[in-house]
Amino acid sequence: MALSIDTSGEGDAMSTINVTPLVDVMLVLLIIFIITIPVIVPQIHLNLPTATNVPTVTKPENITVSIDKDGTIYWNTKKLANQADLKTELRSIVTEDPQPEVHIRGDKDTRYLYVGQVLVAAQEIGIRKVAFLTIPDHLGVQ
Repeated sequence: MALSIDTSGEGDAMSTINVTPLVDVMLVLLIIFIITIPVIVPQIHLNLPTATNVPTVTKPENITVSIDKDGTIYWNTKKLANQADLKTELRSIVTEDPQPEVHIRGDKDTRYLYVGQVLVAAQEIGIRKVAFLTIPDHLGVQ
Protein backbone atom coordinates (compact mmCIF):
# COMPACT_ATOMS: atom_id res chain seq x y z
CA MET A 1 0.00 0.00 0.00
CA ALA A 2 1.44 3.33 -1.01
CA LEU A 3 1.30 6.35 1.23
CA SER A 4 2.10 9.75 -0.12
CA ILE A 5 2.96 12.62 2.21
CA ASP A 6 2.58 16.03 0.75
CA THR A 7 5.26 18.41 2.05
CA SER A 8 3.83 21.51 0.41
CA GLY A 9 1.45 21.96 3.28
CA GLU A 10 -1.65 22.56 1.21
CA GLY A 11 -3.35 19.43 2.59
CA ASP A 12 -4.86 18.20 -0.72
CA ALA A 13 -6.08 14.62 -0.73
CA MET A 14 -4.41 12.07 -2.99
CA SER A 15 -6.68 11.58 -6.03
CA THR A 16 -5.22 8.29 -7.42
CA ILE A 17 -6.43 4.87 -6.35
CA ASN A 18 -4.08 1.93 -6.02
CA VAL A 19 -5.91 -0.91 -7.85
CA THR A 20 -3.24 -3.59 -7.44
CA PRO A 21 -4.87 -5.21 -4.35
CA LEU A 22 -8.25 -5.15 -6.10
CA VAL A 23 -6.83 -6.95 -9.16
CA ASP A 24 -5.15 -9.54 -6.92
CA VAL A 25 -8.39 -10.28 -5.10
CA MET A 26 -10.34 -10.55 -8.38
CA LEU A 27 -7.82 -12.98 -9.88
CA VAL A 28 -7.99 -15.18 -6.78
CA LEU A 29 -11.81 -15.20 -6.95
CA LEU A 30 -11.70 -16.04 -10.68
CA ILE A 31 -9.41 -18.99 -10.06
CA ILE A 32 -11.66 -20.26 -7.27
CA PHE A 33 -14.73 -20.08 -9.53
CA ILE A 34 -12.94 -21.81 -12.40
CA ILE A 35 -11.98 -24.69 -10.11
CA THR A 36 -15.30 -25.10 -8.26
CA ILE A 37 -17.90 -24.62 -11.05
CA PRO A 38 -17.30 -28.02 -12.75
CA VAL A 39 -17.78 -29.72 -9.37
CA ILE A 40 -21.05 -27.91 -8.68
CA VAL A 41 -22.71 -28.51 -12.08
CA PRO A 42 -24.65 -31.79 -11.81
CA GLN A 43 -24.10 -34.25 -14.64
CA ILE A 44 -25.34 -37.74 -15.23
CA HIS A 45 -22.43 -40.02 -15.96
CA LEU A 46 -23.08 -41.95 -19.15
CA ASN A 47 -21.02 -44.28 -21.26
CA LEU A 48 -21.23 -42.27 -24.49
CA PRO A 49 -20.59 -43.95 -27.84
CA THR A 50 -17.61 -42.93 -29.90
CA ALA A 51 -18.11 -41.80 -33.47
CA THR A 52 -16.09 -43.43 -36.17
CA ASN A 53 -16.04 -42.53 -39.80
CA VAL A 54 -15.60 -45.71 -41.78
CA PRO A 55 -14.94 -45.16 -45.48
CA THR A 56 -17.20 -47.02 -47.85
CA VAL A 57 -15.59 -50.26 -48.91
CA THR A 58 -16.61 -50.88 -52.49
CA LYS A 59 -16.78 -54.56 -53.22
CA PRO A 60 -17.22 -55.81 -56.77
CA GLU A 61 -20.53 -57.38 -55.80
CA ASN A 62 -22.03 -54.13 -54.48
CA ILE A 63 -24.69 -52.68 -56.77
CA THR A 64 -24.98 -48.93 -57.24
CA VAL A 65 -28.39 -47.62 -58.28
CA SER A 66 -28.06 -44.00 -59.40
CA ILE A 67 -30.97 -41.61 -59.90
CA ASP A 68 -30.48 -38.35 -61.78
CA LYS A 69 -32.59 -35.23 -61.28
CA ASP A 70 -35.01 -36.26 -64.03
CA GLY A 71 -35.75 -39.61 -62.33
CA THR A 72 -33.73 -41.77 -64.74
CA ILE A 73 -32.47 -44.90 -63.00
CA TYR A 74 -29.03 -46.40 -63.65
CA TRP A 75 -27.95 -49.92 -62.62
CA ASN A 76 -24.22 -49.39 -61.99
CA THR A 77 -23.59 -47.59 -65.31
CA LYS A 78 -26.41 -49.15 -67.37
CA LYS A 79 -29.48 -46.97 -67.99
CA LEU A 80 -32.78 -48.66 -67.12
CA ALA A 81 -35.97 -47.89 -69.02
CA ASN A 82 -38.44 -48.08 -66.13
CA GLN A 83 -39.28 -49.51 -62.72
CA ALA A 84 -39.99 -52.95 -64.20
CA ASP A 85 -36.40 -53.18 -65.45
CA LEU A 86 -35.16 -52.20 -61.99
CA LYS A 87 -37.26 -54.95 -60.37
CA THR A 88 -35.93 -57.48 -62.89
CA GLU A 89 -32.34 -56.55 -62.02
CA LEU A 90 -33.10 -56.67 -58.30
CA ARG A 91 -34.66 -60.15 -58.65
CA SER A 92 -31.43 -61.37 -60.27
CA ILE A 93 -29.38 -60.52 -57.16
CA VAL A 94 -31.85 -61.36 -54.38
CA THR A 95 -31.02 -65.08 -54.49
CA GLU A 96 -27.24 -64.64 -54.30
CA ASP A 97 -25.54 -65.72 -51.10
CA PRO A 98 -24.28 -63.46 -49.58
CA GLN A 99 -26.69 -60.92 -50.92
CA PRO A 100 -24.89 -57.85 -52.34
CA GLU A 101 -25.54 -54.42 -50.93
CA VAL A 102 -27.57 -51.95 -52.98
CA HIS A 103 -26.16 -48.43 -52.78
CA ILE A 104 -28.55 -45.67 -53.80
CA ARG A 105 -26.98 -42.49 -55.19
CA GLY A 106 -29.46 -39.70 -55.74
CA ASP A 107 -28.71 -36.36 -57.37
CA LYS A 108 -29.02 -33.41 -55.02
CA ASP A 109 -31.93 -32.06 -57.07
CA THR A 110 -33.75 -35.40 -57.40
CA ARG A 111 -37.31 -35.48 -56.13
CA TYR A 112 -37.80 -37.73 -53.11
CA LEU A 113 -40.49 -39.57 -55.07
CA TYR A 114 -37.90 -41.16 -57.39
CA VAL A 115 -35.64 -42.25 -54.53
CA GLY A 116 -38.65 -43.57 -52.64
CA GLN A 117 -39.75 -45.65 -55.62
CA VAL A 118 -36.34 -47.32 -55.82
CA LEU A 119 -36.37 -47.96 -52.08
CA VAL A 120 -39.88 -49.48 -52.22
CA ALA A 121 -38.88 -51.68 -55.17
CA ALA A 122 -35.87 -52.98 -53.23
CA GLN A 123 -38.06 -53.68 -50.22
CA GLU A 124 -40.72 -55.49 -52.29
CA ILE A 125 -38.13 -57.73 -53.92
CA GLY A 126 -36.50 -58.58 -50.57
CA ILE A 127 -33.16 -56.77 -50.63
CA ARG A 128 -31.80 -56.81 -47.08
CA LYS A 129 -28.99 -54.25 -47.30
CA VAL A 130 -29.70 -50.82 -48.76
CA ALA A 131 -27.46 -47.80 -48.21
CA PHE A 132 -27.48 -44.18 -49.35
CA LEU A 133 -24.27 -42.69 -50.72
CA THR A 134 -23.55 -39.01 -50.04
CA ILE A 135 -20.61 -36.66 -50.05
CA PRO A 136 -19.01 -36.44 -46.58
CA ASP A 137 -19.70 -33.12 -44.88
CA HIS A 138 -16.10 -32.71 -43.69
CA LEU A 139 -15.00 -31.81 -47.23
CA GLY A 140 -16.83 -28.49 -46.97
CA VAL A 141 -19.07 -29.18 -49.97
CA GLN A 142 -22.60 -27.93 -49.59
